[in-house]
Amino acid sequence: MAGHYYSIPFQLIHERLDIRLTGTTVEAFHKGVRVAANVWSQIKDGYTTLPDHMPPSHRFYAEWNPARFIQWAGKTGELTAWLVEEILNTRPYPEQGYKTCLGIINLTRDYEPDRVEAAARRALKFKTCSYQSMKAILASGLDQQDNQQPALPGLLLHQNIRGQEYYQ
Repeated sequence: MAGHYYSIPFQLIHERLDIRLTGTTVEAFHKGVRVAANVWSQIKDGYTTLPDHMPPSHRFYAEWNPARFIQWAGKTGELTAWLVEEILNTRPYPEQGYKTCLGIINLTRDYEPDRVEAAARRALKFKTCSYQSMKAILASGLDQQDNQQPALPGLLLHQNIRGQEYYQ
């Protein structure tokens, strides 16, 4: 149980509970009544959450997953999907990136999808993968600048080669 987190009914948050551990089960009791039973997990820093323990308003979000966000972003374009995937992959838990990804996907409410896609290209290029960066790129019009540099003959593309745009 140490290092793993188990859910309880949301109505009992901040209430005093008694916990009973067996070789296979973690049980929670409130005033002598069993209110939760979870299978014991050895996954350190993991979470076991039962949908019934969530407030109704959160159950909708429990159906979200990284693939769904990438698919939603893909409706804007391939680079936007790649940006969302990058954000989700850099978080300790993908759920921590959902709000950021939702904000990026919703940028199409205020900007044309082509502009959001161009902003995603720039954010990926400069490794500024965040909602705030995307919003700033779009607000300042940087997405509309032609950042395509002619390829120099014999120059290998590599993440450690910065190029002239790095110094602007």
